[in-house]
Amino acid sequence: MDVNGRRIGVGNPCFIIAEVGSNHNCDLKLALELIDAAAAAGADAVKFQLFKGERHYSRRTPPFEYLVKQGIQRNIVDLLKELELPVEWLAKLKAHARKRRILFFSSVTSCEDVDFLDKINIPLYKLASFEIVDLPLIKYMAQKGRPMILSTGLCTMGEIEDAYLTCREAGNTQLAFLQCASVYPAQPQIMNLKAMRTIGEAFQVPVGLSDHTLGIHIALAAVAMGACIIEKHFTLSCKLKGPDHSFAVEPLELKSMVSQIRDVESALGSGIKGGASVDEQ
Repeated sequence: MDVNGRRIGVGNPCFIIAEVGSNHNCDLKLALELIDAAAAAGADAVKFQLFKGERHYSRRTPPFEYLVKQGIQRNIVDLLKELELPVEWLAKLKAHARKRRILFFSSVTSCEDVDFLDKINIPLYKLASFEIVDLPLIKYMAQKGRPMILSTGLCTMGEIEDAYLTCREAGNTQLAFLQCASVYPAQPQIMNLKAMRTIGEAFQVPVGLSDHTLGIHIALAAVAMGACIIEKHFTLSCKLKGPDHSFAVEPLELKSMVSQIRDVESALGSGIKGGASVDEQ
């Protein structure tokens, strides 16, 4: 997969995404500061989310357990409406990211979102796990001809195959899948990192991890197992108000994750035993 000349796949450096998501709190200044911090930490990309609260969930959706634990009792639709990313920001965010030499992109939840991103020439689309069964949306995205990253939390292999075939039938082969556990925060025992290999072997596409666990150790393990992409929720402070700040990494932790991922990649070596290198004492 090629994104603005950046190769993503086996044999290339892991593509590291700092996911702002909705952690901008609908504050443009905070959104720009998050881009600055992600760039300073060495991430390859910074990702936001486009959605409409009224379309994203039913008002009858029961409270999410992780929000209740944070003392957030409000209706999920009302909460999300306050966290919607204004489309008027998109061009500003992209331009700011370009100045900081970091790739800006966004996940989408509708064809309208795809069109918004298409107008400002965003080079990459992301689809969250909950939308991967929306085959008309996947087809619409694929027809734009841009690279696509699809998360697979809660998915069966059959549903992943449907998404894969929909992209192929639309003529788009620029596709990657992310293993994901759709729990916030996720416990290590449910991450199933080996599923990355299962997906990669089945569809012969780049695979990676959308990591909702606390800390960075699971992401490092995923890279050691061959993850081509790591996506990690990111915030300036876990103490900020909002549903996704508490389990996100802060700037110093993101910087450490990037550095340690590069160390892990370097440590993997060529697999050739012996030769000119010293591998034993």
